Amino acid sequence: MQGKVEICGVNTANLAVLAPAAMEQLLRRARQGDAGARQTLIEGNLRLVLSVIQRFDRRGENPDDLFQVGCIGLIKAISNFDPDKQVRFSTYGVPMIAGEVRRYLRDNSPIRVSRSIRDVAYRVLQCKEALTTRLGREPTLDEISRELSLGVEEVSQALDAVCAPVSLYDCVYSDGGDPLTVMDQVRDTKNTEEGWMEHITLRTAFRALSGREKQILTLRFYEGKTQMEVAKVLGISQAQVSRLEKGAIASMRKAVAS
Repeated sequence: MQGKVEICGVNTANLAVLAPAAMEQLLRRARQGDAGARQTLIEGNLRLVLSVIQRFDRRGENPDDLFQVGCIGLIKAISNFDPDKQVRFSTYGVPMIAGEVRRYLRDNSPIRVSRSIRDVAYRVLQCKEALTTRLGREPTLDEISRELSLGVEEVSQALDAVCAPVSLYDCVYSDGGDPLTVMDQVRDTKNTEEGWMEHITLRTAFRALSGREKQILTLRFYEGKTQMEVAKVLGISQAQVSRLEKGAIASMRKAVAS
């Protein structure tokens, strides 16, 4: 969103800024039903909307859609604001605009979650913003859970439920060469294609052994028994166990190499 000049057909470089005194007069006139003052207030606070929706620019949503939703929040803020209260309009308007955007993102999330979890998430986000303002830093999960009398796990689950999904192919870093994607960071280096092929080959070779050979290898390498212990289990000599074990391993090696 940064560097975008036009949004919803509005040239953001030419957005008006109202002086505090003019804001107060217009707010009082709008409260009395002056439609012209209301329109001027909307146009004079579009920069406020723009600054709020920039917080959500990493969610992959269309900036024009977010701007329109933010404007709805701005209109609600203008309608409900009481100029007689000793509060700046921006202090009141920012949470209203952000709340409208969050509600839109919550209701239009590609991942559907239950209404109860969405409601908890909305409360958590409101609490998080209030604590951030009060503490001057981002609150911890413990602080949010204490403030709302909720469990830390419930707070964490609620926040996860409203997070925007990320594609495995999203770029997280690029220095001009091959980009680093999300997949590169979460890739399973253990269960690779080569590993699966080796596993399948070994399983096929194992199945080709005789019943006695399978039993010996299972006791030796899965249960960790010594040759002497295997001999006692099977009722044969240690020399026979050793011979059968070597023969089974040789057969598997041959099958894998072919």
